[in-house]
Amino acid sequence: MRLRIPLAIALAAALLPALPASAAADTPSAAALALARQTLPANDGWASSGTGTTGGAAATPDRISVVRTRDELVAALDATSTVPRIVFVAGTVNANVDAANKPLTCADYADPEYSLDAYLAAYDPAVWGRATRPSGPLEEARVRSARNQSARVQLKVGANTTIVGLRNARIIGGNLLVDRVDNVIIRNLTVEDSADCFPAWDPTDGAAGNWNSLYDTVTLTGATHVWVDHSTFSDGNNRDANQPLHFGRPYQAHDGALDVIRASDLVTISYNTFQEHDKTMLIGSTNTVGADVGKLRVTLHHNRFANVGQRAPRIRFGQVDLYNNYFYATDEDDYSYSWGIGVYSALYAENNFVLRSADLALDEFVYDWGGTAFTEIGTWSTIGTQRPTAVSLRAAYNATHDPDLGGDAGWVPVLRAGPVLPATEVPAAVTASAGAGKIRI
Repeated sequence: MRLRIPLAIALAAALLPALPASAAADTPSAAALALARQTLPANDGWASSGTGTTGGAAATPDRISVVRTRDELVAALDATSTVPRIVFVAGTVNANVDAANKPLTCADYADPEYSLDAYLAAYDPAVWGRATRPSGPLEEARVRSARNQSARVQLKVGANTTIVGLRNARIIGGNLLVDRVDNVIIRNLTVEDSADCFPAWDPTDGAAGNWNSLYDTVTLTGATHVWVDHSTFSDGNNRDANQPLHFGRPYQAHDGALDVIRASDLVTISYNTFQEHDKTMLIGSTNTVGADVGKLRVTLHHNRFANVGQRAPRIRFGQVDLYNNYFYATDEDDYSYSWGIGVYSALYAENNFVLRSADLALDEFVYDWGGTAFTEIGTWSTIGTQRPTAVSLRAAYNATHDPDLGGDAGWVPVLRAGPVLPATEVPAAVTASAGAGKIRI
C-alpha cells in the first residue's frame, strides 16, 4: 500500500467544513482527509510527468464536499471552475434520477416518437439492408432520446479535482466525463452499470453489424494528468452477456469501463479492479493520424482484469507501460482477447500474470488491430491451479498468425515508483490490494 498519512492529519481534519448532523455518519475521517490530499507519488507512471498530478490537494475548506445524490455530485464537481476541490462520495449515488432524486427509467428518457419495436421493424437488415447506417425519423427520435439520457448521466469533472469514495461508496448509471481538463484524481470508488437506454444499430460495423452504446463508466477525452487508483469498475447486475439479441447481435448496453481517448495524455491507472465487463479499456479512438500522435501515454500497474471480454487494453498510437497486472480469464464464452495491438501503438508489457481456463489458448490473448510490434518481458501464466510457467504471448500469437508482430516497441519506461515484482508474486499482491475498499479510511 502506498497510503502515507503525514503529521498534517490534524490540520486536514481541522479543514473539514461543518456538516449537518444527518451527515455525521459519512463525515470523512482524518485518514480520509489525508488520503484526499495525497498527490501522485514522484515517478509513478506517466501522470507524474511534467507538473505531476495533484488533483484537489490544495482545496480550501469551502471546496471540500460530501455528496450523496446526483445533483449534489454535479454541483461539487463544478466542471466550469479550475479552483481545486475535493469531492467525497458517500453511499450510493444513482445518476438516473430526477431533480427530486426519484429514479428514472428508459421510458422517462424516450422521445414521444421513439419505440424500440418500431426501430427494430424499420431497420431490420431484411428491410433496411446492410449498406448504410439508419437514418430518418425513427433514428432522429432515438438520437433525441439519447440526448435526454446524456443530460442526466454524463457527469463532467472539473480541473484540479480529487474524487474519493468513502466506505462502500459507488456511482451507478453515471458516466464520469473528464473532458479537456487537467489534473484529476479518482480513488477508492466503485462505478458500475453506465447503461445506455438507446444503443445505436450500425449494420456496417463488422461483417454482421453491431449495436453500439454511448457511455463508459469513466471517460478521459482530451484530458491530461489523470490518476485513477484503487477503484472498481463493473456492469453490476446488468451484464451485457445477459442482454437480448436483436438482428442476431447482442443488444450491448455498455461501452468502455475506463476509456482514454481523443489525445488524452499522461495517465496513471493503478490498483484497480475491472470485472465482468466486455469493452474494458480503449486507449485511442481512431486510426487517423492526427492529434493522438505523441499523446495517449498511459501507465497501468497492479490492476486486476477479471473475466473481461476484450480491450484490456486496446491501444492506438500511445506509449503504454503495462506492468505487474493480473489477468484472470476463466469465462471463455464471453472472452475475445486482452491486449489489442493497434496502429502506431507502443506497448511495453513487463511481469504480468495470466490465469486462464484450459479452453483459452495463449494465442488468443493478443489481437492485431493494425499494429506492428510490442515489447513483452517476464509474462507468466497458469491454467487453474496448475504450476505457473514462463510464457511469451507474442510468440504464441506469432505461431498461429501472419504477419508476425515484432518484439521491440521502440521505447523503455523510466517512470516507475518502485521495483517491478516478479510475475509469480503478482496474483497475491494485486488481489490483496486492487479495487475499492482496499485503502483503509
